[in-house]
Amino acid sequence: MHLIAGLCIAATAGAQTQPPGETKATVGVAGISQLKANLDGGGKAGWNSLGVNVNVSHQFTRAWSAGVSAAYVAEDWKFDSPSVFGPGTPWGRVNRPSLGFNVSYAASADTAWFVAPQVQWAYESGASASDGVNYGAVFGVSRVFSPSLVVGLGLSVFRQIDDTKYFPFVIVNWQITDKLRLGNPLPAGPAGGAGLELAYALTPEWELAGGASYRDYRFRLNDEAAAPGGLGRNSGIPVFARLTRKFGPAARIDLYAGLIANGKLRLLDTNGGTLRSTDYDTAPLFGITGSVSF
Repeated sequence: MHLIAGLCIAATAGAQTQPPGETKATVGVAGISQLKANLDGGGKAGWNSLGVNVNVSHQFTRAWSAGVSAAYVAEDWKFDSPSVFGPGTPWGRVNRPSLGFNVSYAASADTAWFVAPQVQWAYESGASASDGVNYGAVFGVSRVFSPSLVVGLGLSVFRQIDDTKYFPFVIVNWQITDKLRLGNPLPAGPAGGAGLELAYALTPEWELAGGASYRDYRFRLNDEAAAPGGLGRNSGIPVFARLTRKFGPAARIDLYAGLIANGKLRLLDTNGGTLRSTDYDTAPLFGITGSVSF
C-alpha cells in the first residue's frame, strides 16, 4: 500500500511556491513496513515496500505552473499459512511504476484550480504490466480565505484496472497558530484521497504530526497466483504519527509509526468478481522517507 510514496506534496493546490521562471526538482525515497497481522479464517499477512519518486515543476507565470513526476514502488508481501486463500500464497511482489503530469492556474488572487492526470501500472512480478493499468486524474479547486487559511475541494477519479473509483477529499492548509497547522499529508491518486494531518512545529527544524487517510487499491496477478491472471485488492485506514527533521528549506527526513485499521484483502477473478475475502487485525506500520530539492 503506497501510503507515503509521494514525498513532496503541496498541501494546497494553487499556492504559489516558486517565482515566475523558476524550475524545481525533488527526489525522494520511502521505505515502509506493515508488520504481519492475523487474517480472519487463519494465517497472517504483512508487507515491506521501497519506493523512489522524482518531481520537476516550473512556474511559467504568476498564474500558471506545471510539473511532471515519475515513481516506482516495489511491495513485497509475506504470508504465513493463509488458509483462507487456499493451499498457497495468493501473491508475492507487487510492482507499481507511474507517470504523472500536473498543471495549476491561479484564476484570481484568492482562487486557484489544478488537474493532475496520472497513469500507473500495478502488477505482480511475472504478470504483464499492460494488464495492470490504472489511469485517471485528480481535480481540485482552492480558495484563500486569509493569509493563514486555504480551503478547497478535490476529486480523484481513476480506472483501477477493471473498476472506476471516485475519491472526494478536502484540500486544507490552515496555519492555526504559529506552531500548529492542519493540512493534507498524502497525495491523492489511484488509491485514494489526500487525508488530513495535524502538525506541530517543535522547533524550526523539528515537527511532530498525526494523521489518517483511506487507501483502496488493486493489482494484476500472474499466472501462478492463487487466482491465475486475476486481481489482488487491499484496503484499509492508515493512522500514523510523524516526526520530521528538516535540513534547511530543501531537505528533510520523516519517521512514521502507526497502524492500519479496518484492513481487508480480496482475491478477485479475471472479471473482478470476488473469489475470497478476509479482514485482518489492526496492523502496526512503520516507515522512513527522505527528500531533497534543488
